[in-house]
Formats: sequence, structure tokens, C-alpha cells
Amino acid sequence: MEIWINPACSKCSSALSLLDAENASYTVRHYLTDPPTAQEMEEVLRRLGLEPWDIARTNEPAAAELDLASWPREAAHRARWVEALAAHPTLIQRPIITADDGSAVVGRSPDAVRSVLRQP
Repeated sequence: MEIWINPACSKCSSALSLLDAENASYTVRHYLTDPPTAQEMEEVLRRLGLEPWDIARTNEPAAAELDLASWPREAAHRARWVEALAAHPTLIQRPIITADDGSAVVGRSPDAVRSVLRQP
């Protein structure tokens, strides 16, 4: 299992605490200093079952600089969104947890984090 975190994020700290309490085995990825590639973003989005605009943090300064709010949220512009997330990792919702069984969640709540811990 891997968890993408920003150390300053309170939701990330809560998710890590819950994983520790559950004795989960995981690898931490500080995605701001080790940003994902566009290919990794595509894989995570596939596992999440989401589109790139679904996990974009539109209130970040980078979003304003890119004028992200004006970008169409449709398939024809999907690659542009993926590239933006990879190029500006502060735009990525956090934490993202990917499990070895192929499941993934945006772990913003205890229930979301627990869902990735459930056995199939």
C-alpha cells in the first residue's frame, strides 16, 4: 500500500494515524517532492474511478495561475488536466491511498481510509 501525502496536511496526518492504529503496512510518498508522472496519475485515476478534475484542488494558487476553473471538464481536455496535476502536484487532493489489491481512495475521512483496509 502506498499513501501520497503532504506533511503539512491535517487529513494526511489523520490518515497516517489511522493506518498506524490498524497496523497497516504502507509506504509514504511525499508527492510534492516526488511528484507523480502523467502515467502514474492516469493509473491512480483509473484505480480511483475518477476523472482528473474530480481530484483537483481548485483553490490552490497554481490553479489560479493556470485559470483551472475555466478549463472544460470533458474527455477532450482530460490529458491537459492530467498533465497539470503531474506538473503542479499541489493541485492533487490528498491523501491518496493505493492498495496492493488494486483499490484506491482519496482518504479524506476515516471511513475512506478504512475502506482500503478491508479485505476482499
